[in-house]
Amino acid sequence: MKTNLRKLRFERGELSQQQVADMVSVSRQTIVAIERGDYSPSVKLALLLAAKLETTVEELFELEEKDRV
Repeated sequence: MKTNLRKLRFERGELSQQQVADMVSVSRQTIVAIERGDYSPSVKLALLLAAKLETTVEELFELEEKDRV
């Protein structure tokens, strides 16, 4: 799964990983892992991130071709 979280953080006022983590009540390490592609968030966390960043889940996360099999 591809994530646009880092890009959207910067587009939304250069938010730090810690600021985003605080917005959704997770650790900064969770945000780091999501941005690196090491962690797929729960549906609830994905929805919270999208809401806090004023975007859609579809813009925040994309399935890669290899995941569509």
